[in-house]
Amino acid sequence: MSQSSRKPRVAVVFGGRSSEHAISCVTAGSVLRAIDRDRYEVVPVGIATDGRWVLEADDPQRLQINGRELPEVDGDRAALMLAREAETTDLVVHESSQPPRTLGEVDVVFPLLHGPWGEDGTLQGMLEMSGVRYVGAGVLASAVSMDKAYMKIVLRDAGLPVMPSVTVTRRAWEADPQGCRERAAELGYPLFVKPARGGSSIGISKAHEPSELDDSLEEAFRHDSKALVEVSAEGGREVECGVLQALDGTAETSVPAEIRIGGDHEFYDFAAKYLPEEFTELDVPADLPDRTATLLRQYAARAFEAVGCEGLARVDFFVMPDGSLVLNEINTMPGFTPTSMYPRMWAATGVDYPALVDRLLQLALTRDTGLR
Repeated sequence: MSQSSRKPRVAVVFGGRSSEHAISCVTAGSVLRAIDRDRYEVVPVGIATDGRWVLEADDPQRLQINGRELPEVDGDRAALMLAREAETTDLVVHESSQPPRTLGEVDVVFPLLHGPWGEDGTLQGMLEMSGVRYVGAGVLASAVSMDKAYMKIVLRDAGLPVMPSVTVTRRAWEADPQGCRERAAELGYPLFVKPARGGSSIGISKAHEPSELDDSLEEAFRHDSKALVEVSAEGGREVECGVLQALDGTAETSVPAEIRIGGDHEFYDFAAKYLPEEFTELDVPADLPDRTATLLRQYAARAFEAVGCEGLARVDFFVMPDGSLVLNEINTMPGFTPTSMYPRMWAATGVDYPALVDRLLQLALTRDTGLR
């Protein structure tokens, strides 16, 4: 960061090309509200659905979900780019019929992108190449955590319990559909089928019997060329735990919280997560035996360290009917509105939303880019 007395400049980056574009916008609106403008200078940076970077309006209200209308980045706004100079990386604005103008040095990026082309290590790699500090996981941890097939390999190797699954690529499905069906059948029905590199429950469906597998795979392939077919955690309770890195690098964990789904939802799908009229209840903290809660928090910290995560993560579990734990997935950029599970768990643990945002920015400002 510049040695001048100016406030650190934070680029809040949101939107993106993935199917989670709207949820990223909602998250950004909440973070823009929470950042202490007395301590930081904030630049909202939107990435349109076609990949264009624009200088967005600093208007959190526009980034809310309005009924069933989802927000999106205004791709017609002035174009923006990162320009690497000798010792700094600046934000440069390009407007038609106008010479380029610089907004100055970027001290830290708060990347609020969900899904591919943002949460998967691609943006992190670009920021590393540009020498810009950023909030959250690095390239490898982001990529491994986004790809659920590889995530399971890493977590299993770390001795953590995960659901049995098989990976089916679009190429394998087109070449040998019967072989793919047989591999899935060995797991036993019912099965969940999901895009391997997706999020927000987009593209996920439940195959109750073999006749439903084909349609479930086709739905997953609409969002990703690689699908994960996974044993259903029948009777399992969905419980999550937040992980937050301390300034000394250690992984701290929040109280766990449980998701209880109401209405006609068989699982925690997109509507249950984000649409206001749906009947989903969040128990913060979760009603768990002390021994189970302690073990779950230990597993969450181990998962965070196993993938080499930094900054923050939300680790999702199933608490099975016999009391055993199964780790479902790790999210390196979890939903981050004040009503999202991750901030609510930390609020219940003693870190409120503005303090959480500030802590992540301070942590990012203290670490260098490159190998660490």
